[in-house]
Amino acid sequence: MSVFSVPRRDLSLRSWATPLVVGSFLLMGATGVAMFFHVETPLMKGLHEWAGWAMLAGGGAHLVLNWRGFTTYFRRPLAGGIMGVGVVLLGLSLLPLAPEGGPSATIEAMIGAVGTAPVTVLAELTGQEVAAVVAELAEAGLPGAGPYSTVAGLAGGDRDLQFAGLAAVLAPLDD
Repeated sequence: MSVFSVPRRDLSLRSWATPLVVGSFLLMGATGVAMFFHVETPLMKGLHEWAGWAMLAGGGAHLVLNWRGFTTYFRRPLAGGIMGVGVVLLGLSLLPLAPEGGPSATIEAMIGAVGTAPVTVLAELTGQEVAAVVAELAEAGLPGAGPYSTVAGLAGGDRDLQFAGLAAVLAPLDD
């Protein structure tokens, strides 16, 4: 019998809950750290989100299986404090607060729209020739641009590089 074959009778909650938590934790941890450092691939965000659902299902099943042991944590001050901080942070994450001086949703949407616009549109928006925009992008570290390239595509998911490219293209507007 292969390591990956599962006998029909072994599909109990106990057989899959913890492995699902472990697998989804590894996937969410790795993709979360990569996204934190803006090292993203097109598949990463979707995998991270779906792994969250898998972790929720596995964690819920794991909690059901280990309810008695879980309740003992409420008698321990450190454990209760850690869980309490998690609950408070979850509540705060649901509030529509933005850090002071941070970008608003409108600005993020505008950056997204400009970042995915073809070079021809950027040239039109800035009143420049396409060749000038291509040269500014190359100078900002995004070589190989063509008339239908986008800054987001050239940056390959690197937000810092995307911002540098957009800043270079939009800089002539400051003059």
